[in-house]
Amino acid sequence: MAMYVLYESASGYGLFEAHGVDEIGQNTEAVRNSVTDLNRFGKVVKLHAFNPFESALDALNQCNAVSEGQMTDELRNFLDVSLPKVKEGKKPNYSVGVAEPKLGSHIYEVTKIPCQSNEFVLELLRGVRLHFDRFIENLKPGDLEKAQLGLGHSYSRAKVKFNVNRVDNMVIQAIFLLDTLDKDVNSFSMRVREWYSWHFPELVKIVNDNYLYAKVAKYVENKSELSEDKLEGLTDILGDEDKAKEVVEAAKASMGQDLSPLDLLNVKQFAQRVMDLAEYRKKLYDYLVAKMSDIAPNLAALIGEVVGARLISHAGSLTNLAKCPSSTLQILGAEKALFRALKTRGNTPKYGLIFHSSFIGRASARNKGRMARYLANKCSIASRIDCFLGK
Repeated sequence: MAMYVLYESASGYGLFEAHGVDEIGQNTEAVRNSVTDLNRFGKVVKLHAFNPFESALDALNQCNAVSEGQMTDELRNFLDVSLPKVKEGKKPNYSVGVAEPKLGSHIYEVTKIPCQSNEFVLELLRGVRLHFDRFIENLKPGDLEKAQLGLGHSYSRAKVKFNVNRVDNMVIQAIFLLDTLDKDVNSFSMRVREWYSWHFPELVKIVNDNYLYAKVAKYVENKSELSEDKLEGLTDILGDEDKAKEVVEAAKASMGQDLSPLDLLNVKQFAQRVMDLAEYRKKLYDYLVAKMSDIAPNLAALIGEVVGARLISHAGSLTNLAKCPSSTLQILGAEKALFRALKTRGNTPKYGLIFHSSFIGRASARNKGRMARYLANKCSIASRIDCFLGK
């Protein structure tokens, strides 16, 4: 069976005929070793037809269609003219190799031309891409690079313009940063506790909150200088006079070692950094709440801003989340457990990210699965309302 390879370049569509494929071998490794040699590869793959794009705008439209797996009228006409004619009622005695499986499926649905996309075809296309400027006559040096650069800029610019109204990108970035900040603040807080505990170990048991601990460590600095004069400041920080007095009394009988002024200065500066991160985390959370109330108010009211943002982030966008059925939304975030259960024929997970919702947390153990299914159903409806109501 004859084989043709369709290559979409920045300057036009190229159709290559791969005859004598046996010379380079049917296995992928043999093709991979032969594509670098133009003399050997050129004997097997030859240019059959070439259809240049009319303009840069036409190239951009064709590129967008190919990326979405759609066959344009120009591509269909090119294939009809270039490929051998097939009599009615008979099957083609050739196949077309394409890089995109979705594009091949669409070509087969419309024209009934058999298409294939596998590693063998991809290696052939790699060779075509490597030597493409040698196959096309009258192609000046640098023309192909200019076309690729212009098309790349146009394609990227069109995608960015297409995403201008996708304000859910800000939510996705905010929830990623919020999760990262939570880990960093916890790690740095533990480092402050461990570092300052060499000087004032009793403070760990008195002040449990990480943010307050950093503020107290910065305020106290040298425990030997802590006296009743600083009691009012400690009370303002802790919000509890009894606890402030306990800190003062513990400092008087502390078992910690003394630190040099330089060491105390570094501890103070690091505590200030932890406080700044914690304060920025609060501001970022307020920003996320405000953005969620604008983008997905129904979803945020139903399941909470943080869980709603995590669902949008995991789905990729609010539109993708709205397209998900409730059964998919229910286990979103538990894909590993799902595939492990399918592989081992065990019990499939009942919930994913929505487990962090307060509704499931308050439900009894036997009703958690039912609550997750019911909540996923309502979240699916809410996300569709938020996504499509204003369109």
